Amino acid sequence: MKKQLYTLLSGAILSIGLSSVASQAIATTTVEVYKSPTCGCCEKWVDHMKAHGFTVITKDVGNKEIRKKVGMSETLGSCHTALVNGYVMEGHIPAPDIIRFLKEKPDALGLAVPDMPHGSPGMEGQRVDPYNVLKVNAPGQLRRDAEIYSRHNFPQARKETSSTPAATSDNESESGISIMRLKN
Repeated sequence: MKKQLYTLLSGAILSIGLSSVASQAIATTTVEVYKSPTCGCCEKWVDHMKAHGFTVITKDVGNKEIRKKVGMSETLGSCHTALVNGYVMEGHIPAPDIIRFLKEKPDALGLAVPDMPHGSPGMEGQRVDPYNVLKVNAPGQLRRDAEIYSRHNFPQARKETSSTPAATSDNESESGISIMRLKN
């Protein structure tokens, strides 16, 4: 009985220790961010990454050249491009998605949040729009060919309180949620 308890206790301690090492590995990961020196939302995203334990080095030189150099399509573009552990991170990606991606170590170019969706890290405010984090599998891959890695700010189905549907524009679904149209 004592031997079983000792084995169980040793396994738990080892598990906690390995978990701590994995967390420290993420916490000491350096992210190199290419951005405009005047972009406030990029600075907020950098703060978001630091708050999640990343070491961040900023390069205030813009991101168009680095985006082209690493093979991230302009159709996936945003206001900043980051390099971390050999991957490319384009735009306002939530740190937990980056942490999960780095743990998974997929054979991919990286992740992207195209454009600058309201409510994403660094773009917080009164308006919150749904957005997707896209997995980019290869250099030059277009937005329409990227796969959805995670979804954010998608509300649960709402119950309609009115019997007549509201008029919708070309950019709104019948539920009244604004939908960003994908570019090619």
